[in-house]
Amino acid sequence: MADPKPLKVYFLPFLAQGHLIPFSQFARLFAAHGLHVTIITTPSNAHFLQKFIDHDKSSSHHRIVIDIHTVSFPSHEAGLPEGTENFFNVNDLETSRKMRTAIAMLRPQIESFIEQNPPDCIVSDFVFTWSSDVASRLRIPRLTFNPFCTFSVCMIDAVHQLFIHKDSSESLDDDHKIDPFGAVSTPSNPNDADNHQSDDPFVVPGFPHPISLALQPPRRFFKDLKCALDAAMKTSYGLIVNNFNDLDCEEYIDYYRKISGHKVWHIGPASLMLRSTLPQTSEDHEYIRSWLDSKKPNSVVFVGFGTLCYFPDTQLFEIACAMESSGHSFIWMVRKEEDEGKKAWLPEGFEERMKEENRGLILTKWAPQELILNHPATGGFLTHCGWTSVTEAVSAGVPLITWPIFAEQFYSEKLITQVHGFGVEVGAEEWKWGPYERMKKGAVSRVKIENGVRRLMDGGDEAEKVRGKAREMRDKAKKAVEEDGSSQRNLMALIEDLKELTVSRGVDREHSNC
Repeated sequence: MADPKPLKVYFLPFLAQGHLIPFSQFARLFAAHGLHVTIITTPSNAHFLQKFIDHDKSSSHHRIVIDIHTVSFPSHEAGLPEGTENFFNVNDLETSRKMRTAIAMLRPQIESFIEQNPPDCIVSDFVFTWSSDVASRLRIPRLTFNPFCTFSVCMIDAVHQLFIHKDSSESLDDDHKIDPFGAVSTPSNPNDADNHQSDDPFVVPGFPHPISLALQPPRRFFKDLKCALDAAMKTSYGLIVNNFNDLDCEEYIDYYRKISGHKVWHIGPASLMLRSTLPQTSEDHEYIRSWLDSKKPNSVVFVGFGTLCYFPDTQLFEIACAMESSGHSFIWMVRKEEDEGKKAWLPEGFEERMKEENRGLILTKWAPQELILNHPATGGFLTHCGWTSVTEAVSAGVPLITWPIFAEQFYSEKLITQVHGFGVEVGAEEWKWGPYERMKKGAVSRVKIENGVRRLMDGGDEAEKVRGKAREMRDKAKKAVEEDGSSQRNLMALIEDLKELTVSRGVDREHSNC
C-alpha cells in the first residue's frame, strides 16, 4: 500500500519583514514535519526567502518539500519603482499607499492559483481577510497568522472596550479597510479627534495583571486594527503566533480564548525551533563577529528599530549623543536613507571618535540580528519592541531597553517590563499610529535615552534583576522548543488537527491528484 501523500499547505505572507520572516519560519517548520508547503509571494521576496529554503533542504536528513510560487508584482500599475515589493523599501506615506494598492491587486492571481491547485489548508496573514472567501469556496480550513503576541491582542480588545463609549466614530465600511502601516487609516486632518491621543495615564481594567499605560493610544487606528483582527478571525479555524506559553502567560491565552472563542497555537520562538540558521559567511558579518569578539561579555548595546521605523534627523542626533555619552560600546543599525544623510545628523567628529576608541559600529546593510544578539558581548538591546525582535532577544537571553514607536509595540512593552521584568523603559512620549507619521512632540531627549541605557548597562541591583529575568525567560524558551516542550506539542497537535480535518472532508491522501 502506497504511503499517503503529505498534507498540502499554502502560506500567504504579508510583504513586510516583520511579517515575512516569522511567517516563512512557520512554513519551514511545517515542511520539516513532513507537510508539502508552498509559499505564495512575489519575485523579490521569493529571492530573499530562497536561501533559507535551500539551506533547509541541504542540511536536513530527510526530504523536505517546500516550494515558492511567485505572482507578478504590479509595480508599474501602482506607480512604484521596479523591485519595490516589500515595506522594507518604503519610507513615506505616499509610497506606503501605493504599496497597499499593489498588494490588493495581487488577489486575483493568488485566488486563481489556489483554486486551480487546491491545498488542504491555507495559512494567511491576518491582513489578507479576503483569503477566507477562497477557503470557504474550496471548503478547506484557513489558519490566521498574527505577527503580534496574544497579550497585545488582548490589550487591543480591553482598551477598545474601555474607550468604546467615548468614541462616537462609525465602524469601518467595506471600502475603508485597515492598513497596518497607516496608509489608509491616516486622518485627512492630522488633528482629527477620532485619531487623537491623550497624555492621561490609566490602568487597563479586568486584566490578570495591573497594566498601567502612561499614554492613551490613537483611538481610530486601534478601532480599525481591532476590526481587521476580528474580520481575519471571523471564519478562521484558529490563530498561530510566534510565541510560547510562558512568554504570553497562560492567563492571557485563556483571556484570548474567552473574548474570541477561537483556538490559538503558540508555536515559537520559531527561529529557535528551527535549531539551525543560515550560516553567516559574508565579509560584513565576519567583521561584526570579529568586532564583538574584541569586547567583554555583556558590554555592548545593540541599537535596532526594525525595518519600518523611520526617525527624523533631530531624533537620530539625540540617539547618537546618548550612545556616546553613555560610555558603552554599541552596534547601531540605521536605514539606508538615514545612512545617506548621516552627515546632516551625526555630531561633528562622531564617527572618527567611535573608530578611534573602537566603541561603536553603525550598520547600514541588513544586520545579522540573531548573530549579534547571540554573541556573549551583547548585553542589551535598545528596541522598538517589534515582536520578531523581542522573540529573538528572548531566545538569546538579552535584556531589553524598550522604546516603542507605533501600533501595538506599546502593548508589547508592558508584557516585557510590567509582567515579566526583563526590560527597562526609555519612556516614549508619543504613540504614533504608523511608521510614517510625523513626530508631533519632538525628539525623545538624549537624557532619557542615555538614562535607559545606563539603567541596564551600568550594573547595580536593578540591572542584575533584569538580567536574571532575561536568563529565566531564555531558559523557558529553550524548554518550550524541546521535543516534549509546549511549542513542539502545540505544533504537533495542530498538524494532527489538520490531518483529521482532511480525513473528515473525505479527501483520499493516498490517491488524490491534487
